[in-house]
This record gives sequence, structure tokens and C-alpha cells, in this order.
Amino acid sequence: MKISFKLFASLSEFLPAGALDNQIEIDVPADATPAWVISHYKVPRELAHLVLIDGFYVSPDERNTRVLKEHEVLAVFPPVAGGRD
Repeated sequence: MKISFKLFASLSEFLPAGALDNQIEIDVPADATPAWVISHYKVPRELAHLVLIDGFYVSPDERNTRVLKEHEVLAVFPPVAGGRD
């Protein structure tokens, strides 16, 4: 089954060769979860701060149980700091 996998900011280094614009289409097992994909591509879990499927937030509890569907987009963002004191 194919999904799109996007890694942003410092996480983009974990994408396989061939990724363009921080995104790549990948084949995953039919029962793949966001946690499986994150682990499979060796993204440190503590750096997978914000996880979205098709733009919708996936809570840490759901990342192990929410099964991905064909053509969905899994996006992962690291923790971000910023702003003014």
C-alpha cells in the first residue's frame, strides 16, 4: 500500500534517497500505523512531536493503533521553539 511520508525541519535527514521537498511516496504494509512508519525510518520517537494524517492531528496514544489507509499523507514535525521572551 502506498502513502506519502513527509518529514519537516531537522527530521528530513531520515527520509530515504529520492525524497523531494521533504516528501516521498513509500510502500507500507496494510496494517502499518504512524508509529510503525516512524520507527521503520528510524525517526527518534522523542523527535516525532507533531504527527498528522491528511492534516489531522494524531495523538501519541493513537499513533500505535491508527492504521494508515492507501494514499494518506503522514506528516511528522519535530518540537519547535521560538518566539520572544
